[in-house]
Amino acid sequence: MTKNGSSTPPPSPAPRLYNSRILQAYLLLIRSRYSHVNIQDLLAAAGMKLYEVEDEGQWFTQEQINRFYERLVQLTGNPHIAREAGRYAASPDSMGVMRKYVLGMIDLPTAYAMIRGTTANFTRSSIYESKKLAPGRVEITVTPCEGVREEPFQCQNRIGFFEAIGKILTNDFPRIEHDECLFRGGKVCRYTISWQRSYSALWRRIRNLVSIPTVLVVFLSYFLSPQLALSMLLPGAAILILTLSLFTAWREKREIQPKLDNIRTSTQELLDQVNINYNNVLLSSEIGYIISRETDINRILEQLVQALKKYLAYDRGLILLADPDQERLKLRAGFGYEEHLLALLRKITFGMGKDDEQGLFTLTFREQKPVLVNDIDQIEEEGMARALLLVKELGVRSCICCPIVCEDESLGVLLVEHLKPGRPLVQNDLNLLMGIAPIIGVSIRNAERLDRNRKQFSSTIQVLAASIECRDPYTAGHSEKVTEYALGICRELGLPEDFQEMIRVAALLHDYGKIGVPDAILKKPGRLSDKEYETVKTHAAKTREILERIHFEGIYREVPAVAGAHHEKIDGSGYPLGRKGAEIPLGAKIIAVADFFEAITSQRFYREPMPLREAFRLLEEKSGVHFEKRLVDALLNHYRKTAIFSAAGGPPSGPARAIPPARSSLGEGAAPKPSLAGILPEADRLATKKSAEPAATDGAPGRRSSECR
Repeated sequence: MTKNGSSTPPPSPAPRLYNSRILQAYLLLIRSRYSHVNIQDLLAAAGMKLYEVEDEGQWFTQEQINRFYERLVQLTGNPHIAREAGRYAASPDSMGVMRKYVLGMIDLPTAYAMIRGTTANFTRSSIYESKKLAPGRVEITVTPCEGVREEPFQCQNRIGFFEAIGKILTNDFPRIEHDECLFRGGKVCRYTISWQRSYSALWRRIRNLVSIPTVLVVFLSYFLSPQLALSMLLPGAAILILTLSLFTAWREKREIQPKLDNIRTSTQELLDQVNINYNNVLLSSEIGYIISRETDINRILEQLVQALKKYLAYDRGLILLADPDQERLKLRAGFGYEEHLLALLRKITFGMGKDDEQGLFTLTFREQKPVLVNDIDQIEEEGMARALLLVKELGVRSCICCPIVCEDESLGVLLVEHLKPGRPLVQNDLNLLMGIAPIIGVSIRNAERLDRNRKQFSSTIQVLAASIECRDPYTAGHSEKVTEYALGICRELGLPEDFQEMIRVAALLHDYGKIGVPDAILKKPGRLSDKEYETVKTHAAKTREILERIHFEGIYREVPAVAGAHHEKIDGSGYPLGRKGAEIPLGAKIIAVADFFEAITSQRFYREPMPLREAFRLLEEKSGVHFEKRLVDALLNHYRKTAIFSAAGGPPSGPARAIPPARSSLGEGAAPKPSLAGILPEADRLATKKSAEPAATDGAPGRRSSECR
């Protein structure tokens, strides 16, 4: 806090000034000439990771560079290693990015003239300016940016770099004069660089110097002795000039070939990077499509791992999610694993308690930090080596493990692996996966919320349905049975799942309007009067009126209309509106068949259930009159399958054997017509009670109506 009570703003982070490609030259030198130096320890002292240095898009601060150099001098005992590293970029053993970059230049004067643009790709600490002084001589001025304080070793590294440029393009180190230096009181670092021309340029000059006098000699000798000039001097001069030209061309080709090879390699690398970027864009697009389309967690995860397999060049991958108590991780999806290994991993859970082994998954999950390992065999840190034991046993060579986090809560981990040495994993690979992991986390959390909302909605619907049935113990379970029959009809017709879900809700609530019918009428043991019957019939319209007050959306939008029309008949004799045929929603027609069948085959306080033989015959009679024929056939098919497999002790797993696969004459979407003779014996066996009195004609005034009540 300041004196006036205001809070002090946090210090801004140190600027990142130096590209990782500068450090790559150091690492190449260390591997070649200082193999005893432990690179992991060296980078750790500077707060760096190997995959960061190998990533050409990574930048480091001045402090990190200083710590790196100080530790390197301690390990090598060489105080001049900065200049040596700069020079090493010219070594044929070095295939570093600087060498590739310089080899793409046309010639040395061009390379030095373009120094400002070149160095901008490597450093943001200084501004480089080049000025031509004479043929084979340039001046380069380096001015530090405001607020930047470099160290003397960086000046030496620059000198080595300038020498490397000359060596690469002329096969010889240039001469560098450094008269003004920042670290000797100067305002800038000024370098005067001079060099001898390349061998091809030298031979080109020799050819030109020889060709002109030779042609003059031949021309003059022709006037003195034509025969001598034509027979000896002209052929000799031609051979000499041609030889010099061919040798000069050979030298030029030899010098330019490495540049052409480098351009070819760089082009291929650029194309590879373009392909990688393109695949990353496609991956991001497909992930967005998956999470916008799917709501089931298992389907989301399976499709996500297939997208990772398709667009990313990893051998294997896993997604593990935590249990609700956040105590164990379990495999939910994977790719690249053999089936037996994947099955084994599905049986294993990875503990995350305090007493559990600190494995890679646990470490990543708890700390919410990613882990990138390029070579498991080279991990020397004891804790990390112990954490990688499991993945090492699985044959992994390199891997990236990222936490799946949503709203600061760990949900699981994402692991991708390489089984064989290949392209090193770099920061960009880690960044991509760290961008994907939170998307997975958000989609998982959204799917969980949707599932909870779905369960809450379903339980609310069940409670609403039960609140009506609790008024009359004889009708308890009526809505559930109607729902079962209605869904059976839907399955027989092959209707979409979304439509079936709408039917499920409408069937459960189809009688909700009875809440407005007095108990004296609803439970009356005797016959209903005309007025009472009309009162009971109002429950259909009331059902629609009540349900329309609920804000049904999406697939549930039709619920009020469907539930309110379940007493309509295709011949127009139903209620409340007397609609006919196509005017009645398909869902209402389905529930009408299911409701009628359940009502006549169930126990009521005023009658016994109708025997199934009679119920089936009554359905057949009303088929095509009150109910659509294909819906009646679908119900009979469903009941037949359910009866057969219930007797066998299991649910139906396919078409019933006794039902032919022929299509109904109603065309597409019609259920195959069952054989009544095949149903009735089973129905007779299941019917345990006889009707105490014949069922009344449904809907007739002054009589009981099994449909209505």
